[in-house]
Amino acid sequence: MGRTTISNMKTRKLGNTDLDLTVLGLGTGQLGGFQPRGESDPWLESSPEDEALATIHASLSSGITYFDTAPYYGYGRAEHRLGQVMRQVDREKFVVSTKIGRVLSPLRSETPKPSDYRYGGLPFVPTFDYSYEGTMRSIEDSYQRLGLASIDIAFIHDVDLFTHKEPELVDRYFREAMEGAYVALDELRSAGIIRAIGCGLNDALSCSRFLRAGNFDCMMLAGRYTLLDQSALDDMLPLCKTEGASVIIAAPFNSGISATGPIKGARYDYSEASSELLEKARAIESIGQRYDISLAAAALQFPFGHECVASSVPGSKKPSEVEANFNFMFTPIPDDFWKELKHESLISDLAPLPKSL
Repeated sequence: MGRTTISNMKTRKLGNTDLDLTVLGLGTGQLGGFQPRGESDPWLESSPEDEALATIHASLSSGITYFDTAPYYGYGRAEHRLGQVMRQVDREKFVVSTKIGRVLSPLRSETPKPSDYRYGGLPFVPTFDYSYEGTMRSIEDSYQRLGLASIDIAFIHDVDLFTHKEPELVDRYFREAMEGAYVALDELRSAGIIRAIGCGLNDALSCSRFLRAGNFDCMMLAGRYTLLDQSALDDMLPLCKTEGASVIIAAPFNSGISATGPIKGARYDYSEASSELLEKARAIESIGQRYDISLAAAALQFPFGHECVASSVPGSKKPSEVEANFNFMFTPIPDDFWKELKHESLISDLAPLPKSL
């Protein structure tokens, strides 16, 4: 089922690589932070510097040794903050992943901002670039922001409809990514410079498309194999099993609702949750109360029933959230709880049921 680190955090093997990931990782999106289009959103805004660094230290203390980041998070801030701590740690003792697909350029008074520009990050502007040259530049820039001489896993980031909105644009970037980014990353992997490559995407169909087009070690899937959405079971997860590719679960709480509970204004995929989703979350929460199982614990553990899932990287912005996620991950959950969810059609009949980690 998995090996155990010195700190007793279980690990799972990543695809056919020699990498072992702790089942609980740290996603650093919130450590970079920004507000979309100038609007305040506590879920997205950045942690203060001292709190962000303390969050990374708390993750290490809890036994987490897998850390995920990206240039996009805070326009470089997340990579800077992660590197500030990890440069003090034996490089053999942790795994780090970052992403390509956006190249950062300095923000100056005359620099045009894209329509989706987010405020509150570092003074840089992202430009989508999935070319061979753009990928190589992005990796080099990440080395320098992290202050690390090696990156373990590189993901092609956000080639999906959730990000680009228009199917024609997604198709264009997919072709560019396979002809450019994939070739670059495959070269780096073959040379032993990067140990694994994958894609970080927001829908399962896009993951399947890449899996069929290239030789990928893993996929980071945000929000589509969760307690509230098992759409990845239709095609992607069976394909991962066939191809020997692992899955890393991002956004296990669907950006809010499974962590906050089905409260008024609860968020789902960065928007207000629909009445149907609130009702479903309430039904799961009600069953959980009878077993003394929180919605958050169920959400964090649910994906691990599938053999292809290697790790989950919930975002944390302060040490107390790291501690909470650790407790959620390792709360014993009886088999009867999962069976009841399936009996009540609250999770898919096809979903393999997890065992306590």
